[in-house]
Amino acid sequence: MNTFGETLRLTTFGESHGVGIGGVLDGIPAGLAIDEDFIAQEMQRRQGGRNLFSTQRKEADKVEILSGVFEGKTTGTPLGFFIHNSASKSSDYTNIKDIFRPGHADFTYFHKYGIRDYRGGGRSSARETSARVAAGAIAKCLLNEFGITLRSGIFSIGEIACQTIDFNFAKESEIFSLDKNTEEAQKEAILKARNSHDSIGGVALVSAINVPIGLGEPLYYKLDSVIGALMLGLNGVKAVEIGSGTMAPKMKGSLHNDSITPSGFSSNHSGGILGGISNGEEIYFKVHFKPTPSIFIPQETINIQNEKHTCAIKGRHDPCIAIRGSVVCESMLALILADMLLLNATSKLENLKKIY
Repeated sequence: MNTFGETLRLTTFGESHGVGIGGVLDGIPAGLAIDEDFIAQEMQRRQGGRNLFSTQRKEADKVEILSGVFEGKTTGTPLGFFIHNSASKSSDYTNIKDIFRPGHADFTYFHKYGIRDYRGGGRSSARETSARVAAGAIAKCLLNEFGITLRSGIFSIGEIACQTIDFNFAKESEIFSLDKNTEEAQKEAILKARNSHDSIGGVALVSAINVPIGLGEPLYYKLDSVIGALMLGLNGVKAVEIGSGTMAPKMKGSLHNDSITPSGFSSNHSGGILGGISNGEEIYFKVHFKPTPSIFIPQETINIQNEKHTCAIKGRHDPCIAIRGSVVCESMLALILADMLLLNATSKLENLKKIY
């Protein structure tokens, strides 16, 4: 269960404190130009150690392409890549090797497998998402060929929500905030949590524009169902809202329905998806992240012998995982749309005839 996608498939491997994180991206068409500078820029967006609002663990995150690319273009064969771990501090986890950290996967991994890598959570660590960002950057190279643009930012931190949405400002913000008028209050909330050895949750807003009509496969591989499943598969995600989201049950059908005119839809409560298929409007959704479970406040727990214990965590952790998580969400959407785009190429007989 380390692979997702139908036509475009990503398999990842590696652990937080192992040699590194890697992946195999299979199904990329031959002849796609791979921009390694762009991949490096995408990795930098996710990178820790840049400011006080993220973990102080700063990895180089250089993506080494091992296969599937020749003279700057994809060959149509599996594209393998690797990212070395260079800044892990396994000694920070020695004191918790036999106890379960509250809010983490330690307890469930141990009981499922009978063994666990306690160093940073091993495979369950968000460090694994570096592979998803690398693969997402490659997927974006494909989407760029079709003029599809992806955007993301932080909609809220704790209870402090943005009043306006500005994706251009989010690119410049240290916390990817979507509103310059609420950014400082959001920063203060993060630092307040950090300084009290606690953490805080947040909500990311993710968007895609210029998406063609027809992406998505009914009934069991709908675009919105895949978005929901894969976003919920990310570390710390507890809810996903597509389009009007939780506001939909509070509305009447006459208001929620998006009227259709010769020039397009008059509103976009659907979030750009109808019947599990893209309708040409902006795709947008919110991803809700829980507070980072790694906090420095002593917590009650048990050890592997089922004895009471106090958990005192060390290490370098994000005070708010939503910030860097927003970048991962955007990368995942790139992979989803690229997969759906390739699937769509075989949905019509005439398209197959064009190929053969």
